[in-house]
Amino acid sequence: MSTAPQVEFRVGLASCGVANGARPVHEALEAAVREAGRGVARAVGCGGMCHREPLVEVIDDHGQRAVYTHVTPELVPGLVRRHLRPRGLLTRARWLAAGLAAGGNGLQHATSEETTAVPRIVLENCGRIDPSSLDDALAHGGYEGLRTCLEHLSPEGVVEMISASGLRGRGGAGFPTGRKWSLARAQPAPKYVICNGDEGDPGAFMDRLVLESDPHRVVEGLAIAAWAMGAEEGIFYIRAEYPQAVRRVREAIRQAEARGVLGERVLDRDVRLRFEVREGAGAFVCGEETALIASLEGSRGMPRLRPPYPVEKGYRGRPTAINNVETLACVPWIVRQGPEAFAALGTESSKGTKVFALAGKIRHGGLIEVPMGVTIRTIVEDLGGGVPKGRTFKAVQLGGPSGGCLPASLRDTPVDYEALRESGAIMGSGGLVVLDDRDCMVDMARFFLRFTCHESCGKCTFCRIGTQRMLEILDRLCSGEGREEDLANLEELADRVSRTSLCGLGQTAPNPVLTSLRYFREEFETHVREKRCPAGRCTALTDYRINEAACIGCTMCAQVCPVGAIAYRPHEPHAIDLALCTRCNMCFEACEDGAVEVTSRGGICATSPSAQERAG
Repeated sequence: MSTAPQVEFRVGLASCGVANGARPVHEALEAAVREAGRGVARAVGCGGMCHREPLVEVIDDHGQRAVYTHVTPELVPGLVRRHLRPRGLLTRARWLAAGLAAGGNGLQHATSEETTAVPRIVLENCGRIDPSSLDDALAHGGYEGLRTCLEHLSPEGVVEMISASGLRGRGGAGFPTGRKWSLARAQPAPKYVICNGDEGDPGAFMDRLVLESDPHRVVEGLAIAAWAMGAEEGIFYIRAEYPQAVRRVREAIRQAEARGVLGERVLDRDVRLRFEVREGAGAFVCGEETALIASLEGSRGMPRLRPPYPVEKGYRGRPTAINNVETLACVPWIVRQGPEAFAALGTESSKGTKVFALAGKIRHGGLIEVPMGVTIRTIVEDLGGGVPKGRTFKAVQLGGPSGGCLPASLRDTPVDYEALRESGAIMGSGGLVVLDDRDCMVDMARFFLRFTCHESCGKCTFCRIGTQRMLEILDRLCSGEGREEDLANLEELADRVSRTSLCGLGQTAPNPVLTSLRYFREEFETHVREKRCPAGRCTALTDYRINEAACIGCTMCAQVCPVGAIAYRPHEPHAIDLALCTRCNMCFEACEDGAVEVTSRGGICATSPSAQERAG
């Protein structure tokens, strides 16, 4: 007896959704479909539209898709009425009495640019499946790649397949994955495979979302890697700040073992695979392979000299292959679809797709997956919706603290490993922070350098001391105490730190400073010679004032000021007490009449946008 298709209501319950109130929405949906007597409310992961959570996707009984954003529990009954015709006369009467006219007021749809279809490999099932359900994963192709490997391929054949696909490591440097697997395959047993989920870049959340939304996909990727390289044991190293990701992966491993997908006889074959989860303590340097291994072994996370490389001598002194989350998530797709399908996407030297976390001054923040080689313009303006109305796109920070700042004039740069390296940035793990005209490049360079300075393990003198001296120079520039020789000293220190540091943290720590100096040198020189911040961001060089002619006395600025620097005077022009003002920018954000001005050394840097400008 066939079952009629159910109308499906999917609610994203990844960390971003939960933080924005998705759990009550899910509960309200469950109650509404129960009352209707049909339909199903399903908890899924995040599909990438983090800026629009809580988000509900509806798949009707004809397969048509509708996406509702910023859903609240109060809007749920109306949303359900739009898509379900309740069974039973009494239920229909109750719904009619509740008022069908109220069945949708206030609901917002995702825009067409947000739901534009793009190739999805890593995010293929994110937002579509219940991440806590092995059955759901299996229904969407889960572990088909592993079964194909065990039944139809040899380990050497799998390594050759990954090499032919052109897959490169998605964790930063872009080392060819097939080559790493081949080197590990040639080593004597016992050996280990490790999934590096220690995502630490500010503004990056790709690994977290994938582990929370499709954990079985990454487990399968590590299982294929282990079998291909001849390893029987694997470890997921996930930062402890990702508690939901840790829970989801542990549960996925437990379910896979219970069903014979992992364990002493994988898929009823003479293959043994045992996986476990270890939690990292939040040290950024542990994203580096040798520091990660030291942490796993119970030592302080500090890098060591290479060679020998981990594939020769790694965890417990045995050969160890480490791949990051996104790299492993590509593997099952490559096995199922073939290496040619993966290699057909991207560029000659950068194959496949790349996941980016869009953050900063961008209208559509969240996660996107694009073919390698698309331009920065496509990512920021087409997929990200551009910067907020009234602002101007200024730059992007690519690759996190190890990456670089590229100006808007390079928006047509293709995003692949070689093009980014030539421009001074790196691919990194995929963090992309968008900056507008209100961002100061000196302050931005200081922000990222402060992070790497704090995260240095201290082993190398130039990384430990050199980054501190660089930070002191940037602090002087931002406080109006810069000296003429400071820029030359910055560049010399950056060169020394880069050339003498042991690991990637120190070697790339100067990148944000060097690229900012390369593309925005005039901004640095203005800080030194005029003691002025053109963007009005450096608090020591910046003042806020209210234009009396534009102020209507709405009191919004006074209501949001956290230190009482603006007296509450309804219907009268307001003023800011600069002695109390902390330059927090809250009055600027609150004003909708264009009355708050940001000044630096007497020049106006920015005026708060009016309500009309904000609306576009």
